[in-house]
Amino acid sequence: MIDEGAAMNRRLALLLPLLALALPATGRASEGGEKKKSGGGTYVPIQTLLGATMRGTGRRGVLSVDCGLDVPDPALRTRVEQSIPRLRAAYFQVVQSYAAGLNPGALPSADYIAQALQRQTDTVLGRPGARVLLGAIIAN
Repeated sequence: MIDEGAAMNRRLALLLPLLALALPATGRASEGGEKKKSGGGTYVPIQTLLGATMRGTGRRGVLSVDCGLDVPDPALRTRVEQSIPRLRAAYFQVVQSYAAGLNPGALPSADYIAQALQRQTDTVLGRPGARVLLGAIIAN
């Protein structure tokens, strides 16, 4: 017969050191103020944009666009951070309409996407000064 209490004690003895290691790390993350952003102090990341495409086989595909904004002006960066929902909505429309018109098997044009996103950025913000930076563009 296996003693249930002894088995439980062994499991706890194995788990406690792991919990002790994990707790200080989570405590520091919640105490530590601001989370580090990738790309430096002037970079504002934008969540990945997705658009539906059609493949050559007739099945659906996805166009994925990673981008962010380089905003050196602190006042404009504050405006950008406040306008993220409007910017994402405008970007989403650009990517969706571009993906819908993309011919099956055709490669996406990074130049066209960058110019269209830059136009939307300047329109939403009301002035130039935030530069669109493209990451990966994947047609899947």
